[in-house]
Amino acid sequence: MTVLEQTPGRDESGARPTPPTAGWRPRTDPAPLLPDETPFRLLGTGARLDKRRKELWRELYRGLVHGRRYNRQATALTRQGRLAVYPSSTGQEGCEVAAALALAEQDWLFPSYRDTLAVVARGVDPVEALTLLRGDWHTGYDPRATRVAPLSTPLATQLPHAVGLAHAARLRGDDVVALAMVGDGGTSEGDFHEALNFAAVWQAPVVFLVQNNGFAISVPLAKQTAAPSIAHKAVGYGVAGRLVDGNDAPAVHQVLGEAVARARAGAGPTLVEALTYRIEAHTNADDATRYRSEEEVAPWLAHDPVALLEAELRQRRLLTDTEAEQIAHEAETMAADLRARMNTDPVLDPEELFAHVYAEPTPQLREQAVLLRGELAADADADAHAEPEPTGGVARETRRAPGSDDHPGDRRQDHQERAA
Repeated sequence: MTVLEQTPGRDESGARPTPPTAGWRPRTDPAPLLPDETPFRLLGTGARLDKRRKELWRELYRGLVHGRRYNRQATALTRQGRLAVYPSSTGQEGCEVAAALALAEQDWLFPSYRDTLAVVARGVDPVEALTLLRGDWHTGYDPRATRVAPLSTPLATQLPHAVGLAHAARLRGDDVVALAMVGDGGTSEGDFHEALNFAAVWQAPVVFLVQNNGFAISVPLAKQTAAPSIAHKAVGYGVAGRLVDGNDAPAVHQVLGEAVARARAGAGPTLVEALTYRIEAHTNADDATRYRSEEEVAPWLAHDPVALLEAELRQRRLLTDTEAEQIAHEAETMAADLRARMNTDPVLDPEELFAHVYAEPTPQLREQAVLLRGELAADADADAHAEPEPTGGVARETRRAPGSDDHPGDRRQDHQERAA
């Protein structure tokens, strides 16, 4: 009911009209929308597990081990010049893997630039997941075939996209839920507000996963918001808010699974805040020691998602040494394959730069494509008439060779990566 729809009344004496606001009540009860006071956890709580949950926890552990190895390998490839940039999700693997496993096959994932691990855990080829960060293509995989939106490098722009897709699916009667991932820094963007507002008004089947890893590059959360938590922001939009320990992978999976089921049943969107920590720097171009200390990082190293789940599985006798070694071996095989394939230079066509931008190329794009073809033709003609280079010289490398990093510690890690 709006203010215009309120009917002014009279007080008991009939002398003065009753203010329209006298009968005001909240449009919705805020209590069910508020998050719990403490983050939801499962590990270390003695939670009872049936056969299905035991298998799920083992699957999560396999995903975390593979994810940690994937992060290490991608970081090494960046040092070796095989990736232009890599925003690592080391320490956040619990969120990444749980998000991918919480979705049904027909659902959609909307990742940010830090969520390549979630993309891989969803089933996308690791090389294709890294193609954008290599600088080779707009995206390396087919979003329609994989039901994974392209990695979003602009902050939070994927959130309204997720809402739009989810709303359209609902209008068509499709059984589809969209899960959109974003960091705490992205919640400071206008797109975050617009996405939650539209999702709530339309009751779109969408779940927002905020990985609160403590920093928006170098800006701590305390300098971004004064809210009790990011999850508390949900109530202002009429959205349910949930708070979970982001390094407790089974807990993240359960909370996200409940949110996905809720959205699928037509109960509307959910905002999930997962408390985690970005163990490594923002990217390879960042120096995290300039804005945080080792003392701050240490407690989170002890709260590692891989180690937490492994300890729980061993305590419950759900993981043996042989099984752990086999999973580690599988992860090494994956890393070796990724390393070998990323060390092969792709054959690229610069004219493909204009493909898949618009369904019908604009006049400006067509003009730019003509200019590019002219430049390529001129370069080819110049190469054909160029004098041959003298022999005996050292050819200039266009990519840094493995192990050629400036920092001795980086060289040691690269050596370990190549020896894997």
